[in-house]
Amino acid sequence: FRSSFLKCLGKQQMDPARHGYAVEVSPFIPNRVACAASQYYGIAGCGTLLVLDETETGVALVRSWEWSDGLFDVAWSEANEHVLVAGGGDGSLQLWDTNNHSAPLRVAKEHTQEVYAVDWSQTRGENLIVSGSWDQTAKVWDPALSRSLTTLRGHEGVIYSTIWSPHIPGCFASASGDGTLRVWDVKSAVCRLAIPAHKAEILSCDWCKYDQNIVVTGSVDCTVCVWDLRNIRQPVNQMLGHAYAIRRVKFSPFSKTVLASCSYDFTVRFWDLSRNQPLLDTVEHHSEFVCGLDFNLHIPNQVIHKNRCSDNTVGFFFYATS
Repeated sequence: FRSSFLKCLGKQQMDPARHGYAVEVSPFIPNRVACAASQYYGIAGCGTLLVLDETETGVALVRSWEWSDGLFDVAWSEANEHVLVAGGGDGSLQLWDTNNHSAPLRVAKEHTQEVYAVDWSQTRGENLIVSGSWDQTAKVWDPALSRSLTTLRGHEGVIYSTIWSPHIPGCFASASGDGTLRVWDVKSAVCRLAIPAHKAEILSCDWCKYDQNIVVTGSVDCTVCVWDLRNIRQPVNQMLGHAYAIRRVKFSPFSKTVLASCSYDFTVRFWDLSRNQPLLDTVEHHSEFVCGLDFNLHIPNQVIHKNRCSDNTVGFFFYATS
């Protein structure tokens, strides 16, 4: 397994001091990505939400919007190719439409601190949004953001990641600064499982697309841990290699055992759980923190990730792996 090619397809010029936080490939349009960014690492200033297309000549801007506070995460609707939701530093969720040039369709502000995670449900028979906040709560919303349907409490630290199960309706996982990975049942509004997964903050989690019992976590302790929810005494895999905190972890949509991680050590790493030596490849192309990462759902093994470049641009790098 090695990267078969590596190229920057383009850089989108942004306002000075914008820092990329999240990137997600459209579930409908193979060459389209949404990107959330903030000024000054989200400490102060505004945010930018961008929608971009990969073209034969580079990356083309489809739409961009400015927000009054930093933007930390973004998710596409699973029902409408034009709609996406973003989470902001002002405690808001905004619903955006690529056909609307100016303002969000709706803004919901129930969280009392930064919204650091948003995700749109993927299972059939439901259409829900989940958000995770620095106020230590997760909220579940209807797709119009008219109001939150339930508020879930239990974490004792910042919630950095909330991810719907791709298998089980009304079930999502959350990762927190309290070092725990939790699994929630929305219908009963309870935490079904709390795993003391790391002795440090957990910044990201993701579900295996092929096994409802497998979840991966990435932590400030520089480890990637894979958990079997049927036996949580210890991780089934623990991957070492990153030198600094792991910002995002993602399972491949095309392989049961392949996943990727990105880190504040400027690298992206690919892993295969089926191997005795799971590290497949390390991409050292970036010159800043790598915060956003996603697999393309339409093109096998194509990955896009996002960092803040030193020339005040945000670069979008596409890698095809084999």
